[in-house]
Amino acid sequence: MISDISTWILSIAGIICISVIIELILPEGQMNKYIKGIFSFIVILVIIMPIPKLIGSNFDFSNILNYENSVNVDEDYIYQLNLNKLNLLKEDIESEINKHGYENVSVYINCNIFENKMNFKSITVDLNSLVISENAEHKDITKIKKDITNIILSFIQIDEEEILYDG
Repeated sequence: MISDISTWILSIAGIICISVIIELILPEGQMNKYIKGIFSFIVILVIIMPIPKLIGSNFDFSNILNYENSVNVDEDYIYQLNLNKLNLLKEDIESEINKHGYENVSVYINCNIFENKMNFKSITVDLNSLVISENAEHKDITKIKKDITNIILSFIQIDEEEILYDG
């Protein structure tokens, strides 16, 4: 172990001495910059070479350079992002329904917010507390439901059959 460390220190000292000698020999200019960069890289390699021996003999460099498994999706981030999108979408739909003269309408969106792309399954519209204001075009409940359906479809791509009404 001691001989390995002394060999390592001698190789660092040797590569630094070689780089100083080459730096003195080379003239100023662009080539000098490139050679300094190459020797800096070599010094770093010489310094980190014995690290796998110190860690253990089963150290594998392919784990460091393996890009396939290095990217992981942060599921909490996806969940929070989709939850925020869902809440904003719900607020926008309820606001648009309110603008059409239908007040106190609650919209509940059923979708999977744990995946990258939200998949809308169904939408439930609660009309139990519906208040129809004077500026509303329709007073008939079937026409109101059709108008609310059109509003929802302008925000979300979903089958009309998946829009359910309560009340």
